[in-house]
Amino acid sequence: MSLRVHPPQGGRARPRRLGAATWLLSALAAGGAARASATPLDSYLDDLKTLRASFLQTLVDPHGREIDRATGTLIVARPGKFSWEIHPQSAASGGGAGAGHGQLMVCDGTNLWFLDRDLQQVTVKPVDAALSATPAMLLSGVADVHKSFSITPAGERLGLEWVLVEPRGAEADFRSALFGFAHGDLKRLILEDRLGQTATVSFEKIERNGPVAPGEVSFTPPAGTDVIGTPRK
Repeated sequence: MSLRVHPPQGGRARPRRLGAATWLLSALAAGGAARASATPLDSYLDDLKTLRASFLQTLVDPHGREIDRATGTLIVARPGKFSWEIHPQSAASGGGAGAGHGQLMVCDGTNLWFLDRDLQQVTVKPVDAALSATPAMLLSGVADVHKSFSITPAGERLGLEWVLVEPRGAEADFRSALFGFAHGDLKRLILEDRLGQTATVSFEKIERNGPVAPGEVSFTPPAGTDVIGTPRK
């Protein structure tokens, strides 16, 4: 899912401004006391087959200062496949996405691919060696949700019902994630990384259980890029 996309072997991403970061801490504290067998996230995943959405992401530092803004797309084809693409907003293009820049993470069910267009570099790992990872993996069903993550309700705020997700493994790319739902639909994701940064992802143009072509969740390294790692056949 960084939300700025990060390579399979590590990554960082985090949610929103100071208010959200402070609230996230209280949600972490409350989450320890609330143990529910079913949450809005469980219900959302029950009959999820595919998901397509565009999003706006803002990244703030530990002091609440915005340090990055980007747009992107998420495509999920369960079980086990997703594409998460992100483009930085370019001041030169009037706030639009910078063409030819940004990152792409694709899980094709066998391997996890990460393309950094700026570096012209691809990193690849077999999926079972990269299950540390991101909320996109949770949504795609790559990992057993309750085995790999602690999932607890986190109350209501900003008109959304929230669910707190914490990785059970210390190797995960993120420290905690908050999924926000309205009327059963996923609307927002607040992700805290291991550097204290917070990424807030606001989803829009969401299409649930629509068609996804196989080529949208597969990957071939572009010509001229350096490939690090060996994909599993």
